[in-house]
This record gives sequence, C-alpha cells and structure tokens, in this order.
Amino acid sequence: MNLPGGPPREGAETIEPVEGSRPLRVLVVDDEKNIRATLATCLEAMDCAVGQAASRSAAVAAVRNRTYDLAFLDLRLGEEDGLALLPELLAENPNLEVVVVTAYATVRTAVQAIRLGARDYLAKPFDPAQIRHVVDRVLEVRRLERQVVDLQARLGEAVPDADLGTRSAAMQAALQVLRRAAGSDAAVLLRGESGTGKSVFARALHAWSPRRQAPFVVVNCPTLSEELLASELFGHARGAFTGAHRDQPGKVEAAESGTLFLDEISEIPVTLQAKLLRFLQEKQFERLGETRTRTVDVRVVAATNRDLDTEVRQGRFREDLLYRLNVIEVTIPPLRERQEDILPLARDFSAFFAQAAKKPLPELSPAAEDVLLAYPWPGNVRELRNAIERALILWPGSVLEPPAFPDRIAGQPPPGPSLGGTFTLEEIETEHLRRVLARSATLDEAARELGIDASTLWRKRRRLEGG
Repeated sequence: MNLPGGPPREGAETIEPVEGSRPLRVLVVDDEKNIRATLATCLEAMDCAVGQAASRSAAVAAVRNRTYDLAFLDLRLGEEDGLALLPELLAENPNLEVVVVTAYATVRTAVQAIRLGARDYLAKPFDPAQIRHVVDRVLEVRRLERQVVDLQARLGEAVPDADLGTRSAAMQAALQVLRRAAGSDAAVLLRGESGTGKSVFARALHAWSPRRQAPFVVVNCPTLSEELLASELFGHARGAFTGAHRDQPGKVEAAESGTLFLDEISEIPVTLQAKLLRFLQEKQFERLGETRTRTVDVRVVAATNRDLDTEVRQGRFREDLLYRLNVIEVTIPPLRERQEDILPLARDFSAFFAQAAKKPLPELSPAAEDVLLAYPWPGNVRELRNAIERALILWPGSVLEPPAFPDRIAGQPPPGPSLGGTFTLEEIETEHLRRVLARSATLDEAARELGIDASTLWRKRRRLEGG
C-alpha cells in the first residue's frame, strides 16, 4: 500500500500494528479529503487513534479539545499556510510532535519548519514504511517520557516497596478486590492507617491495569498550599500568580492515559474539592489563570488515613466527592492485625538494606523475632521498615538481637511518660516526638501534626538522635 502522491516505492513494507500501551493519538491536517482518509487508514492499521482536520480552525479546535501525540501537517491548506498554523498548534500543546508534509519540498521550507518546532519533514510521495518510522520514533519518545515521570515519582524513596505477598486472609481479600478492579476505569479509594502501604497498593493497581504502560503520577495532597496544589494538579498559565513565568501543565495532564494517585485526599481544601469533583465527573478542567477547558483520559486512585464519613459529617469533605472517589473501596488492614506478615516483611527489608549497604545479610535471633511479634507497630509497615534499616546501620553483629531495635520495641520497656505522671516536660516531649515521627511518612507530615515548622522539628530530631 502506498500513500497518494506517487507509485509504490521499491521494497515498501507491509503495515503491522504498532506495539505500545494506549493507541498513539495522531491528528491528520490536510485540506484534501482523500489524502486525509488514506493517511488515516494507514495510521489506524498501525493501531493509532486518528483525528482529522481540513482547516486551520478545525486543527486548532481539535488540539484544544483532545491531547494528541503526533500531527501530520500539510503545508498547503487551500488558501491557508500550514507553516503559519504550526506555532498555533504548539502553543496549544507544547508536547505535540509535528511532521510537516508537502508535495512542494524545498530546503528553505524544511529548515523553516524545523525552526518553528516541527519534529520532521516528509516530502510526497511517501509510503507506510516512512509513516511507521515516524510513529515508532514518537512512541519511543513517549516511552522515555513515561519512564522519566515514573523515576521522578520514585526519587528520594530509596526504600523497598512492601512485598504484596501475604499470609494474611484480610490482606489477600483486599488484594483480590484490587485485582478485580484493575481492569476497569472506576475510581478506587484506598483506606488504611498511615504506613500500611497504600501507595504500594496504588502502584500495584496501575501495574495490573490496561494502563500500565502509561504514566503513574503521584500528587501528595498535604504538602502544598491551596494555590500551589491547584497548580500542581491542573497546571497554570503564565502570569496566573507570582512566579508563574511560563505556562505549566499539571499532574493531571502528565497522567494522560495512565493513573493519577491522590495521596491523603482528605487534605485537599474544600474550595479545591469542587474542581476535583468536576474533573472526576467530566474529565475536564482549566489551568489556573485560563478559561480554556481541557479534556484528559486518566484513572483516579485516592488514598486516605482518615475516616472520610466523619470528615463529611463535620463539613470538611464534600459528600458528592466521596461518592465519586469511593466507587470501589479497598481497606488495607494495619500490621498489628496481620502478625503472620511481620517476620517475612522484616526479612525482606533486611535483605534490601543489607544489599544497599553492601553488608552480609543478618539473621534475626529468636528473641528478636519475639519482640518484633510482640510490638503493636502503630506506624505499621513504614515503622517496621525504619526499625530494620536502623538496626542494620547500628548493630555490629551478624545476628540481630532485641537491643538492635529502639527501646520502644525491644525488651518491653517501662511505660513511657504520661500526662500527670512524675515526668519532666522534656521526657514527655521526647516520647511524643518519637511516636509521631515513627508513624509519619515525612518530616513535613510529622511537623504538621505537632503544630511546628519542619526546621524546628528537624533540630529536635537531631537532638533526639544525639546529632
């Protein structure tokens, strides 16, 4: 098969479907109906999702209403100039890859097209082999972009994910619901105490879903002010607020065709909840400082360690938003309710941190196993991970004994300071700081709970650690 404009080229390839995740979205901009239809047929045979536009206004409208990956742009659109349209398309979607095509190829127009932002330049006649080459290159670019997004989401973690292998019946039931939900696009709400591994569940849901080749994008809702969180989610236009020096897409757009994970959803301000509700209902939004409506295709997964029903009753969370988020609910049991998982997790974390530190893998003594099983783990899997990491750093022997762990875990120490007891204020503060830090995911989260700024908490933690 050859495209209009000339006879088949010798050695032209047959069309085969393109390997990939979601279909590549391609816009064909040409004023000749037959050329649009033929090129669309060729692209659809490669499993691309194709849109068509016959004029400048139709092309701009198409890019405004949908996120395209690639556009084939004819230089002559009747009386209109395709090169003049190129900057308009890129202004609407800076990530759009544009390939200029024409039967009137010159070096001057090729150079001009590249300078204006075109990815490539094709002279007619061209055949499916050339189209496939362009499509493959754009797919590779998108694959690398997804890898960058995923790596950025993982930067700074430097810790292992909790193993989803479990002996707990409650965990197995939760995972079974998660696997059944993975094939749908329904919103999922993950409930569970802090440190139970909700982010691990969210990543597993994405990995099991048809969207697994597309981005998995995380938004940590408690970490930003309302304005910055709105910008983080939906993006902003240049001049939308102080410091907004250029247009910036948000996490919603970065998650196109993939999964958007909203961690600690209960922390979203009520005024921003209305925008999130509309997005969940219509998959539409506006960047801050813009009136233009954009549409994306993402699957939303939210997580919370709070009782959202209580938050609704107290007016801190919208009931209609809860219904939208809670299409499928998965509750992750705390570690104290699945004791059969404590020692396997401890061994997994030991292996991870030993390898990271290039140390021999230590063993857990029977006495160490007993204290790990006896401790209630208020900070859940996160606290267990931190305790194992600390032990591998500080303990000199090849067998971990109870003293390798903090006093709150090892040896059943006397009860800590309590209000009204014969304890100093410093002792009470120290114990409270230790407990809050143990169950908090980040220093900022602990600082918010304690009502102090992060720098103050950092200094206090240094003092606790003897630094």
